[in-house]
Amino acid sequence: MKAFMKNKIFLLIFVGLFLPFRAAAEAPINKGETLEVKRCIEIALKQHPAIRAAASTLKAGESRVGQAKSGYYPQVSGSAGYSRTSPYRTTSGRLSTTAGSIYDSTNSSIGLNQNLFDFGKTSTQVRIQNLNLDASRSDFDNANAQVIFGVKQAYWGLLRARRNQDVAREVVGQYKQHLGRAKGFFEVGLKPKFDVTKAEVDLSNAKLNLLKAENAQRLARVTLNNAMGAPDAPDYEIQDSLAFQRVEVDLDQVMKQAYDRRPDLQSILAKKKSLDETITLQKKGYTPYVTGNASYGWGGDSFPLDQGWNIGATLNIPLFSGFSTKYQVEEARANLDVLKANEETLRQGIFLEVKQAWLNLQEAADRIATAEVIVRQAAENLELANGRYAAGVGNPIEVTDALVAESNAQMSFVAALYDYKMAQATLEKATGEK
Repeated sequence: MKAFMKNKIFLLIFVGLFLPFRAAAEAPINKGETLEVKRCIEIALKQHPAIRAAASTLKAGESRVGQAKSGYYPQVSGSAGYSRTSPYRTTSGRLSTTAGSIYDSTNSSIGLNQNLFDFGKTSTQVRIQNLNLDASRSDFDNANAQVIFGVKQAYWGLLRARRNQDVAREVVGQYKQHLGRAKGFFEVGLKPKFDVTKAEVDLSNAKLNLLKAENAQRLARVTLNNAMGAPDAPDYEIQDSLAFQRVEVDLDQVMKQAYDRRPDLQSILAKKKSLDETITLQKKGYTPYVTGNASYGWGGDSFPLDQGWNIGATLNIPLFSGFSTKYQVEEARANLDVLKANEETLRQGIFLEVKQAWLNLQEAADRIATAEVIVRQAAENLELANGRYAAGVGNPIEVTDALVAESNAQMSFVAALYDYKMAQATLEKATGEK
């Protein structure tokens, strides 16, 4: 008992010491780490459950290919049995004493069945599963694309929220300065109490906006954690990558790339080929097939057992199956028609997605240039309004309007930068760029 308790205590100490180090080694994000967008994508591709689900689906497709190929190989089975026959009563009710009526019987055998010729059914089934596997690979790529897009959207959303928070904090500081200036003028009798009261109200509103901006930043961080598949990630920093560099994009070229590379479209094309082969396979239900069989066995009521073997071939000819083959062919053709319609719908959706992303990219780039000018003008206007108020010739409404215009201009500039990044990400996803 004491030895058991010592072993148990040792095990608990080992687990307590080893597991934390192992967990730390496997942690996808280190506390205080600075993440850039590529690092976030790398974490998501390792952590996100959608990726694991797509990978498992791909593995299942590989297994189905192996199952289809099993039709090429012989099927071997074994059997064994034992029975004992006891005396029985005759119709007159007397116990039978006929010789051999009480005996033991033992038998065992090994059998082999081999598909010899099936008019290409097995090879067609293998082709179908290989095409389905190609579709699963494309679905896996599509899952990656969706996760990557989600990470980019969340990453730049967090950067946008953080910049807006900085703007809101700066506005609070400016309103504090204005309040101090208004109080100074009121104390020396140069400005009325109204200026102080309005400055206090403006400062309170600015603090409320700062609280909203801080909460938006926290929500954006939670969204990014979820997009990376790490909802319980420790505190980390992100690298500001909202820098703008305009890139010219040829619409016709990216449209062609989208039709050539989109994984969801490639998946449908593979499934179409699979359904074409499925129609061929169902039609083979009308054709005969030949199987070979062989067995070797032992049996008897006493040891040593007698031995025997047999070998042969069977020709199976389907004569009538209740029209099941006919309906299976019709079902496969209908499924193919559905897939063709889905392909056309997807192609139209790709055209719309690429065109919208391209237009949004141009619009955001133009908006950035305009927003930069507006920010500069709003800053100059605020400086003039503060100067006029400090000189005693301005009024608080003029200062408030200038502050609001300046903060709105900065937020509009940040929004334009975010929209440009998102348009780039959407265009990359729409064109199937890896």
